[in-house]
Amino acid sequence: MTTDTTGTVARDDDPRRGPADSPFVRACRRRPVPHTPVWFMRQAGRSLPEYRQIRANVAMLESCRRPDLVTEITLQPVRRHGVDAAILFSDIVVPVAAAGVDLDIVPGTGPVVAEPVRTLDQVEKIRPITRDDVSYVDEAVRLLVAELGDTPLIGFAGAPFTLASYLVEGGPSRTHAKTKALMYGQPELWHALAGRLAEITLAFLRVQIDAGVSAVQLFDSWAGALSEADYRRFVLPHSAAVLAGLADAGVPRIHFGVGTGELLSTMGEAGADVVGVDWRTPLDVATGRIGPDRAVQGNLDPCVLLAPWPVVEAEVRRILEQGRAAPGHVFNLGHGVLPETDPDVLTRVVALVHELSAGPADQG
Repeated sequence: MTTDTTGTVARDDDPRRGPADSPFVRACRRRPVPHTPVWFMRQAGRSLPEYRQIRANVAMLESCRRPDLVTEITLQPVRRHGVDAAILFSDIVVPVAAAGVDLDIVPGTGPVVAEPVRTLDQVEKIRPITRDDVSYVDEAVRLLVAELGDTPLIGFAGAPFTLASYLVEGGPSRTHAKTKALMYGQPELWHALAGRLAEITLAFLRVQIDAGVSAVQLFDSWAGALSEADYRRFVLPHSAAVLAGLADAGVPRIHFGVGTGELLSTMGEAGADVVGVDWRTPLDVATGRIGPDRAVQGNLDPCVLLAPWPVVEAEVRRILEQGRAAPGHVFNLGHGVLPETDPDVLTRVVALVHELSAGPADQG
């Protein structure tokens, strides 16, 4: 039995609990939990042999547009690992492709854009999207909500900066040099592009929320390439617009980036309920930067999962202990599951997190 901050009592065996009262959603809302919830970024695929089998000879974008495949792939890690939340199988460029951008997800490379953005005319051709443009996502979410029962489903989208970087660079980049050159040299064009992408991202997340997801995550994978000053000037207004646009949606909002240790305090201002932390910053330190009004998510180094089990166990214990400093903690990796990860290790981590965090010593 648990009691939330409003005094409401919910029995752990109450069939009416549902996803909204799950350990995952409760932790996101900084409420007491029966155990620290755990899920893994990129759990839907990557390391699972059943995923590779079902994806054989199916292109990535096609698989994201098939509700039957999306449903099965999303459910696979829930069945195998017993995680506390599912995350929708998709890709951050799905809504951009729906908006008319000519791109493909090339195996071994990632998203590749046919005509990188250089002009305002190109930005204006990126049209807003509606539910009809991504009806396959709406259908997949509804199928999943019915299948998952009390297990919450996380929807997601790419943040404006990361999407813009792909569109400007034409694909993945180590330096983001073209992106930064456009930001510095043509700020009006940059803000027009980022603003349009914020509108598309907000619409995409709204479709998922309307279809029944219990939370959403905004991925800003490349934001760590920026200084705090540049983030505040060029990125924060657009990410904040997306998160503010979901303020009345009634679901927790998670904001995550890689290499963002120096940006955590500013990211905490963007408006999310939970800030994801990569493996570089201890969770207790991150909490001090983010502030007491946000839960945290993270932050096991994905490479630790390749180490011997005693090392994995020690790191899990460390992260759980550091996570106690936060008003709410969702256990996760500091980035996505690596393809070479042994799935059995992920299953053992879930069981260990539940075992170590259960009982009266839980966060609250």
